[in-house]
Amino acid sequence: MTKIFMRCAVTTLLAAVFALPALGAGKQVLRISTPAVPEDWHVKMLYVFKDELARTAPGRFDVQIHHSGTLFKQGTEAVAMERGNLEMALLSMQDIARRIPEYSIFTAGYLIRDPQQLIKVYTGPIGAEVNRRTEAVMGIHLLAPIYLGTRQLNLRTVRKVRTPADLAGVKLRMPGSKEWLFLGRALGANPTPLPFTEVYLALKTGAIDGQDNPLPTVKSAKFYEVTKQIVLTSHLVDVLQFAIANRTWQGLSADDRAKVAAAAKDAAAYNNKNRIREEDELLEFFRGKGLTITTPDVEAFRRTVQAAYLKSEFAAHWPKGLLERINAVR
Repeated sequence: MTKIFMRCAVTTLLAAVFALPALGAGKQVLRISTPAVPEDWHVKMLYVFKDELARTAPGRFDVQIHHSGTLFKQGTEAVAMERGNLEMALLSMQDIARRIPEYSIFTAGYLIRDPQQLIKVYTGPIGAEVNRRTEAVMGIHLLAPIYLGTRQLNLRTVRKVRTPADLAGVKLRMPGSKEWLFLGRALGANPTPLPFTEVYLALKTGAIDGQDNPLPTVKSAKFYEVTKQIVLTSHLVDVLQFAIANRTWQGLSADDRAKVAAAAKDAAAYNNKNRIREEDELLEFFRGKGLTITTPDVEAFRRTVQAAYLKSEFAAHWPKGLLERINAVR
């Protein structure tokens, strides 16, 4: 009798154990990779995305947020998505230009005037073309443009910077792609490739002389602790693309695609509003931390950088008329 009871108990237990995965059956895992740190609006917006999906599509998604480059290093996310190893990421246009050379136009310094123009460019007909081409070439669907910020120079020591010539010899950290490194050279510096997660220590030890990022990133990554100066070059009004692997996107029902797209747009709006507000407030914060804030001859930087791009191999690939179309967006 005891043996029969034990056999029944074991059978019941095994049935319960094997039934457990069924409880989560049908949940779509969405792993999101970003090099941003938890204090950054780019990470905070991912939780807005997660919460919004939990509200509008309860029980249908398992959104997993991997910040600080813990899942994939900066610059490797696009390849991981193409290979089916990652569902979602925040991609730069530099990531996309590596595979679609004509889109190096979107990585050019002093191309976009301000955040408002940036959003109009990427949510209008030009952005729709970019999405179609990115899907066709890379198998990646772009959900929403995200304002990364207006990039400024951030130096370890105070120096006089009026024109690009004043940056000669400065080891300026850049992500390790040819598009980023070209921008660093165009600014007059000696670009040094380095993952974002290594920048703080490199500044602290003097392995690099400076880095360039939007002011909210300077704050969230605490670069103000290991630098002394911010130079307001405003050399790149920058965007990230909230992206999803097309095989994941196409595997969703039409209803779930609509929910994911809506949640992404809400998250992007949250980020954009807060980053623009914070940029307006941060100069006083950095002054309070003892940093020197200087403004160079921005027109001299603009002329030098634009001339470098127009003479470069990148411009040879730019689609005819696209520069004029971007300039015409108001």
